[in-house]
Amino acid sequence: MSTCILVVDDDDAHRGMLRTMLRSWGYAVEEATDGDEAVSLVREKSFDAVLTDVRMARMDGIHALKNILEYNPALPVVLMTAYSSVETAVEALRLGAYDYLVKPLDFEALRHALEKAIEHSRLSVENRELRRQLSDAATRPGILGRSAPIRAMQEIIATVAPTEATVLITGESGTGKELVARALHCESARAEKPLVTVNCAALAENLLESELFGHEKGSFTGADRRREGRFAQANGGTLFLDEIGEMPLTLQSKLLRALQQGEVQRVGADAAITVDVRVIAATNRDLREEVAQKRFREDLYFRLNVICIEVPPLRERAEDIPVLAAHFLERFASRNRKSVRGFSPQALACMLRYAWPGNVRELENAVERAVILCNGDLITERELPSVVTGPAQPGERQPDVEASLAGLPLDTVERRAIEETLRQTGDNKSEAARQLGITRATLHNKLRKYGLE
Repeated sequence: MSTCILVVDDDDAHRGMLRTMLRSWGYAVEEATDGDEAVSLVREKSFDAVLTDVRMARMDGIHALKNILEYNPALPVVLMTAYSSVETAVEALRLGAYDYLVKPLDFEALRHALEKAIEHSRLSVENRELRRQLSDAATRPGILGRSAPIRAMQEIIATVAPTEATVLITGESGTGKELVARALHCESARAEKPLVTVNCAALAENLLESELFGHEKGSFTGADRRREGRFAQANGGTLFLDEIGEMPLTLQSKLLRALQQGEVQRVGADAAITVDVRVIAATNRDLREEVAQKRFREDLYFRLNVICIEVPPLRERAEDIPVLAAHFLERFASRNRKSVRGFSPQALACMLRYAWPGNVRELENAVERAVILCNGDLITERELPSVVTGPAQPGERQPDVEASLAGLPLDTVERRAIEETLRQTGDNKSEAARQLGITRATLHNKLRKYGLE
């Protein structure tokens, strides 16, 4: 859709001239003859920018500006007037005008002001959307990141969580499969009920059966009282079966019965009991291969794999490493009463280069170690494990900064540089300005420009 600008001027000839010029620049144009009409149009239609005269008969540009921004604070308004004064300019900018131009207009200055105003508007929209996404992500326990794989996974979680579907979560060790299970539970209608977790690899077969289904008093040596199993504990809520690929075959048939019929039978009991449980399972094994090798029941695999969510390894979401590292730094700095505020560029480069075979868990441990060893404001490569800072090994990722910046608008490059530097310095604006080679005042101006304050 064409970028649409609302032109507000009670001078028909001047308004017509602006209409012709703006259309020649590729803009769509709507017109209003006074501020009152402009405010009404802004409430009815969507505009990318407003270009308004200051002195008009019914409602002047200053009052129109105030009313427009009260309705839509993100809409950039550019004022123009033949009666320039410092007081008027200061008042306009104080109220939130994007720019202030003096008649007769310098057309190149006008064109530049409109381009910047529209870009500012688009960046503000993107920033609000990003904050919304981060806010949404914050409601999912521990799921952090803005990379495409994580956004895709979060969309699946949002779609699947409200349903009653059984979910199989796959992925390498340390990727955060349990966090996905918690997110599915927290966003479901069962969120007020328990989320019960069982690690199927942590217990021997006879103990796992009792753990899952419970047992009657005296059913085996040491059973001195009746015990409710995890299925019963999770009644009305969610049961998370971690490392489901480690479950013995003899128990898999009993689990299948529980899933299909909604019934479990305690060890040593004569009758089954009904349970209302949503099951989420996770594994780092290839269950299809396990089925082929007769180590996992095919019917149970299909019963569990109604919806499959694959958690991406950290090496496939390198964009999220700074976000995750900053999150872990904040947590461990607070826990250990440290004043560490960020990472040096060299330390961050090492973390971006490393392949993280242990995934998010390995990154978390590396940051905790670095925080404990750090004696300054910034973590350097000296505090990181040697495996992270050592020479790049075959297959390790090499940051390709030049390729990632190629073809991007300069404003986008500048904005990314500012965001990344602030992230690395723990939002220390003085240090960020020093590293960027600008003054603190210039940095604040650029933060305002890109809507990052």
